[in-house]
Amino acid sequence: MTNASPLVEIVGVTKHYPAETPLRIERLVLSAGDALVLEGFDVGAAELLIHLVTGAAVADEGHVRIAGRDTREIATDTEWLQSLDLFGLVTDRAVLIGSLTVGSNLALPLTLAIDPMTAETRARVDALAAEAGLPPAALDAPANQLSTPDRMRLHLARALAVGPQVLLLEHPTAAFDGADARAAFGATIRRIAAARGLAWIALSNDDVFARATAGRRRALQGATGRLAARSFWQRWLS
Repeated sequence: MTNASPLVEIVGVTKHYPAETPLRIERLVLSAGDALVLEGFDVGAAELLIHLVTGAAVADEGHVRIAGRDTREIATDTEWLQSLDLFGLVTDRAVLIGSLTVGSNLALPLTLAIDPMTAETRARVDALAAEAGLPPAALDAPANQLSTPDRMRLHLARALAVGPQVLLLEHPTAAFDGADARAAFGATIRRIAAARGLAWIALSNDDVFARATAGRRRALQGATGRLAARSFWQRWLS
């Protein structure tokens, strides 16, 4: 990667999937420190874009480059796993083990030695939980007792555990009840990205969340794949 290479660059991409029309992205560029909210992606399209960016799927047409390298050049499982180190994925599709404590679930990206957990691991777990806004009292409770917002904060803390350069957030607040929780989660993303110098992409149609993040907002035009800036009237009405 050169200093000029974007972390994520998508150019002229078309990808067919089980939908009436393929996913098209005309151009998307994410450089270090960028903050981007992408609107207009339904559940299937959001998941597919995550797969394209992480190299789990390749485009039918066009190019996806990660740190200057086309994902089609990833030839082995080892290379693919190494490429994933760039990303922290925040999605409710990620597996949590409900019978384990929240702290143990958070420790798993760090070590398999969670019972008993070393003092060093517990200190890292506590720090990650605090960073993501998880209440300390939740760490010793079973993960299946978490509220919906706190479950997403656990996914966020696990994503941060790998030390990513880019956060990918897949409809993170879609199941939240109430504007306060959605705004609070957006503010958490803004704070963490600023503190860590992270770039991030959030796939979200949640106006409250998007405004709280202060990220640039772009709306997908499905027919062309253009990611268009919101008009004055869209901004005013929101």
